[in-house]
Amino acid sequence: MLKKIKYNSPVVLTFAALSLLSLILGSVSGGATTEKLFRVYRAPLTDPLTYLRFFLHVLGHSNYSHYISNMLLLLVIGPQLEDRFSSSSLLWSIIATALVSGLVQFVFFPHTALLGASGIVFMMIIMSTFLVYKKGTLPLTMILVFILYIGGEIANGIFQNDNISQLAHAIGGICGGIFGFLLVSRKHA
Repeated sequence: MLKKIKYNSPVVLTFAALSLLSLILGSVSGGATTEKLFRVYRAPLTDPLTYLRFFLHVLGHSNYSHYISNMLLLLVIGPQLEDRFSSSSLLWSIIATALVSGLVQFVFFPHTALLGASGIVFMMIIMSTFLVYKKGTLPLTMILVFILYIGGEIANGIFQNDNISQLAHAIGGICGGIFGFLLVSRKHA
């Protein structure tokens, strides 16, 4: 018999809730809050919001479909990572991935904007391959996921002209590989 519902993955659930809140705010404001807070673009460094956007862009989404496609994967993969590596480790991985992808967007792509959690999702996808890591081995699943996802995103970035930031996906995947390796190395040290 069900006795209670548990807030089992605080970082992941809070991230999903904040992303939903930003989507609602964007809808209510006609996109103004999304533009001001949840999208990285070239803006003056004298604007304090520029620095917040380096982190907050991962909470913004262009529409409900964009939100759902990211959140479904986040909600499936994230709780396992949070359970295995800790809430604080996952939170710092999300913050670092947001900052790296935001800075790369700001510096190298001044004429476009970036928003959404897909870089975070790709980070989690790659990190999840470390859930089965055993000391002294390199999981073939990790190699294949890394090649298929990161290689696919690089190829898409070269051959497709769409509104999807394959670079953010690739950066998220690379960050996931780095964080996953560091976290399992720390656990096995």
